[in-house]
Amino acid sequence: MQCGRPLLLRQPFAPDAFDQVILGCVNVTADEMNPARVATLRLGMGETMTAFTVQINCGSGMQSIDTAYRYIREGAMDLVLAGGTESLSHAPLVFNHNAVEWYAHMFGARNIWARLVALLRVRPSFFKPIIGLERGLTDPITDLNMGQTAELVALLFHISRRQADEYAAESQRRLAAAQKEGWLADEVEPLFARDGTVFDHDDGVRPDSTADSLAKLKPAFERPWGKVTAGNSSQITDGASWVILASEDALKKYKLQPKAVILDSEWSALDPSVMGLGPVFCSTEILKRHEYALGDIELWELNEAFAAQVLGCLAAWEDDEFCRNALGLSSAAGSIPRDRLNIDGGAIGIGHPVGASGNRIVLHLINAMHRLGLKRGIATECIGGGQGGAMLIEAV
Repeated sequence: MQCGRPLLLRQPFAPDAFDQVILGCVNVTADEMNPARVATLRLGMGETMTAFTVQINCGSGMQSIDTAYRYIREGAMDLVLAGGTESLSHAPLVFNHNAVEWYAHMFGARNIWARLVALLRVRPSFFKPIIGLERGLTDPITDLNMGQTAELVALLFHISRRQADEYAAESQRRLAAAQKEGWLADEVEPLFARDGTVFDHDDGVRPDSTADSLAKLKPAFERPWGKVTAGNSSQITDGASWVILASEDALKKYKLQPKAVILDSEWSALDPSVMGLGPVFCSTEILKRHEYALGDIELWELNEAFAAQVLGCLAAWEDDEFCRNALGLSSAAGSIPRDRLNIDGGAIGIGHPVGASGNRIVLHLINAMHRLGLKRGIATECIGGGQGGAMLIEAV
C-alpha cells in the first residue's frame, strides 16, 4: 500500500476510475488470502472495485501486467492497476506431516483416555517447525531446491565459481552507482515503519564486494564444490511494485502521457531441473515472432535469481548445439553485451521479493530506456517449476 498511495495520488483521475486491480503474490498469508482485494480497499479504490491475485511463482508480478495488457488489448478494459508484492520475512513456520497427524488425533479425541493415548505418541521432532520458504523453494517434481537448479545450469554450461562471483560483485557495484546517481529515485518510494523509522533505499547493496571477498563464502547448496553462494544469489527480501496500464481511450480521456508500450509477451516451460534457462526460451520466441536478433534489443532486464543462472542463459544463447536442438535456431543466437544487461544491477543486491520482481524489472526497464534514450527492451525472468516469462517493451 505504501508504494501504491503515492502512485495513485499523482494521477489526474480518482482511484475508483480503474476497471480492475491485479496483484501478483506467491506466499499469500492466511490473514489476507486475496491480497489484491485487501490492497484495493486499503488504497481507497472503492468497495465495488473487483480485484484478484495471480500466482506463477517468480513470474507473478509480470503475470499481473500481462493479464492487464491482454484485457486492454481485447477491449474489455481501459484502466488497470497491476502489481506484485511479497513479504518473505513473514514466511510461515510449518510442522511436518507426522506432527500434523498427531495434532489431528490429539484434538479429535473424544474423551480423556483417548487424549492420554494420543499424548503418549508425541515425539520431540513434532515441535521442530520448518520454514515454509524452504519448502516453497524446493521443486516437488525434481526434489531440487532453486539453488540446486542453478548449480545444474552452471554445470551444463561450464560456469565457474569465479565467473559467478565476478558477476555478483559487478551487479552490486552497478546498483550502488544507480542509488548514488539517483537513477532509482523515480521508482523507489520511502517506506515508513509503525515506529516512524524511514527506509528510503534498499539496503542489500554491498558496494565493497569483490570477486576475492565473495570467494571466501562457502557454497550454500552443494558443498564443497558448488558455485552458488549467499553472495552470488538473490537476496530474500520484502517488496512491492505497481504499474498503471491504460488503453488509448483512457490516455485521451485523462490526458495521460504514456512511458512505454507493451509490444508482445511470452511464457515458456521447460524441465524444472534447469528452470534458470527459462528466459532463453520465452525471449527467443519473441525474437522469432518479430524477426529480431539478440543485438536488435537495446536493453535487457534478466532477473538475477542467481549469478550462475544469468551467466548460464548468456552461455546458452552462444552455444550452437543448444540453440539448434533446444531453440530451433540454425546456429548460436549470439551474445548480449554486458553494457545492455542489468545495467543498474538486480536482485543480487536489491533482492528478489518473488511476487514483486517481475513487475519491478518491467518498470525499471522502462525507466532505464528513457534515461538512456533507448527504444526497445526485453524484461525476462526464470520461474520456479520450470517456466520463463518475457515482455517486449517499446519506450514512448
